[in-house]
Amino acid sequence: MGTGFAADASEKEKEFLNVAHRGASGHAPEHTITSYKMGEKMHGDYIEVDLQMTKDGQLIAMHDETLDRTTNGTGQVKDHTLEEIKKLDAGSWFNEKYPEKANPAYKGLKVPALEEVFQQFGKNANYYIETKSPEVYPGMEEALIELVNKYGIDKDTLLVQSFSPASLTKMNQIDPTVKLVQLMWYTSPAAISDAELMSIKEYAIGIGPNSSMIDQEYVQKTVQNGLEIHPYTVNEKEEMKKLIQWGVTGMFTNFPDRLHKVQKGR
Repeated sequence: MGTGFAADASEKEKEFLNVAHRGASGHAPEHTITSYKMGEKMHGDYIEVDLQMTKDGQLIAMHDETLDRTTNGTGQVKDHTLEEIKKLDAGSWFNEKYPEKANPAYKGLKVPALEEVFQQFGKNANYYIETKSPEVYPGMEEALIELVNKYGIDKDTLLVQSFSPASLTKMNQIDPTVKLVQLMWYTSPAAISDAELMSIKEYAIGIGPNSSMIDQEYVQKTVQNGLEIHPYTVNEKEEMKKLIQWGVTGMFTNFPDRLHKVQKGR
């Protein structure tokens, strides 16, 4: 009896996802190879990559549709070629914003193309990829699947997420073997119906709500309907502990090292 329980417990622990949000973005400039490497080192289970698309149809890792916040460039990603974006400094802003975490090595870091991320971490890494603003970038889903197939990315350890049900439905049509997660954004405390969960379940394996707007009932209902639930973005230990007690199956954090310690009960 006892051994069975231990196996179940370790199985459960293994399934819980510690997702390094934009890499270890609490420690290094988000969506850089440096941040992704740090996320791995700090026990993040998944590398989270937000996608935007360049003027010449290349997928890059960047959260915003504009270059202004995280580089020394300006304007829309879609109006610049990959070559132009590659000339930008994607690290110095972090040193200016977080002087206590500044590192001279961050100065001059580059925006990675998704292709470079795959080249760097290989086909067996765990990737959690978001199609950002897919309505701005026609063909984004096809471009993503093309690269996934080109690099032989293991689809068992790939998750694709989006706020756009249309983008996820399209992904599902292009390649039904890719596991999908429906992101949710609530502006007030949220409830979710069985009907809503069942309709999401037709194309996705889970949901990702903003953590501050959900309660235990929301979490339990999701899990009971057979869906994963990965709230975002959880940076404080107390909130991590609370969500784990509620039964979430993973979470996004800028501090994967912190979440790892909470998981280990430290």
